[in-house]
Parts: sequence; structure tokens; C-alpha cells
Amino acid sequence: MSELYCTDGRKNTEVVNDHAAGDTVCTECGLVLEARSIDETSEWRTFADESGDHDPNRVGGPVNPLLGDAALSTVISRGANGSNADPTLTRLQNRGGDPDRAIVLAFKTISMMADRLSLVTTIKDRASEIYKRLEDQKCTRGRNLEALVAACIYIACRQEGKPRTVKEICSIVAGATKKEIVRANGFIVKQLKVEMGESMEMGTIHSGDYLRRFCSNLGMSNEEVKAVQETVQKAGDFDIRRSPISIAAAIIFMITQLSESKKPLRDISVATTVAEGTIKNAYRDLYPHAAKIIPEWYTKERDLNKLSSPKA
Repeated sequence: MSELYCTDGRKNTEVVNDHAAGDTVCTECGLVLEARSIDETSEWRTFADESGDHDPNRVGGPVNPLLGDAALSTVISRGANGSNADPTLTRLQNRGGDPDRAIVLAFKTISMMADRLSLVTTIKDRASEIYKRLEDQKCTRGRNLEALVAACIYIACRQEGKPRTVKEICSIVAGATKKEIVRANGFIVKQLKVEMGESMEMGTIHSGDYLRRFCSNLGMSNEEVKAVQETVQKAGDFDIRRSPISIAAAIIFMITQLSESKKPLRDISVATTVAEGTIKNAYRDLYPHAAKIIPEWYTKERDLNKLSSPKA
């Protein structure tokens, strides 16, 4: 029991909290010192059918503004043994149908894929928003759901400045090929362009957007990562007509050749999802500028002659 000052006894006395009435009562004189106080502790209650199940859930899922009823609809659950508690109510529910069933499935698929890619919530929400806009146009029927969802995630990553390669996204999708995802991406861009009346902002991809993740996959040291980042920045001053991801992979290959822990080209190819031949071609274009783009502090104690000469 706690203590409070009693105005009748004019001293601190022990009090009892009546949670049902919200009163705080003096134990000596019975005076109500506080009335209708708010209990700020947890009010867990068990709604399980079986008394032995101490499930503390007392609310439903979070409100989802992308759903028609904001996810506040009522669903009749099954009984404790898996059977329907009331066949009549269940039949009425099935007769009414669930207009949001398809989009809820899509949102669950987006959430599952985003978790497998370790994406942040903002990207997940942006992908759900993109799919919702497609659903509103009634253009998703008959199309591969996983391809559409994967394309939504790809676009959301680019818009949020955290791009992922198509190969990375394809690696966690079981029901769609890379070609189908690319085709779905083009379809989404076209549909949203019709909706907005202008081209959809996709976000610009830079080589630096991939570096942290690629270097982490290869277990590179902080010094090597810093050298790669500065090299990518300086390489932007030259007209290297290669894709950003190819340039990033080629620069990682270049920097690791100068370090003590050389990385085989095959390992870099796996970590960056770029083909070995593509890395070699980008490396051939970067090699003539190596002395200008690699930071001086990194080459001071290293010999640039260690760089392998690209084959013509």
C-alpha cells in the first residue's frame, strides 16, 4: 500500500486503491482522497475459448487506411476445435464475401518479401500504396500476383532512395521469373503514368547506393569501404557508360586487388549479382583512370601495378 496526505487526519496515512470505482481511500478514517482516478496499468483480458489459453490479446490488428473499411471489419472465427462455432453466422459471412480479400493477400505477400529483403517499414508501406493504386484501377486481375508485388517493391525501393537490383528481388520470389518482374515493372509504370497524367518519379540510381550492402556481403574492412566510396565519387567525373551497379562492382574488384585480402572475381559477382563478364567490361573502362579515381591516401602504401591489366 502507498501513502497519501489525509486532510481529515492531517497526516500521511496508508491508502487503498479501489480499481473498480477508481477511488483512493484512507485506511484510518475511510475518506475518499481521490475519486475516478485513471488506471494506467495494462488491462489484459483473455478472450480465448479455452480457459487454459492465456492469450493476452485484447484488440485487433492495426488500422490500415489502404483498405476499404480501414481493417476494422468483423470476422467470425472458428471454434476451439477448428469447427465453425455457429454455421448460420459463418454462412452469412461467406455469402457477403470479402471485397478486400485479394488486396489483403497482396499486402501480406509484400510484407513477407520485404522482411526477407530486410527492408524498412517506409518501403513496405510505399509498395503497398503502389499496389493499392493498381487495384483501384481494376487492372490486376489475371496477372501474376508475385510478379506485380515484386515490381511494386522494386519501385518503392528506388523511390525511397534504397534501390535493390532486380536479381536481388528475384532471388526471394518463387512464383515469378526475372523477365516477368521486369515486364510487371513496365506495366506498373505505364498504368500509373495514365493515372497521374505524367511520368512516375522512379528515383535516380547511383553507384554509391549499392556499396554499403555489397561491401558488407564481402566482409570488407572499414578502410576498404571508405576507399571504394571515394573512388565511386571520383569516377562520376568521367564518362563511364556503364550501369551504376556494374561500376560499383568493378570498383570493388579494383580496390580489393590492392588490399591484402584479395577477393576472387567470382565472389564479387555473387555478392553484387553482376555477371563476371559485365564486371570485366566495366573494369576495362575504369582501368585507364585508376590513378585519378583511387584516393591518394589509399595508394600511398600500395602499388598500383598490382592492378591486373584488363584483356582487350
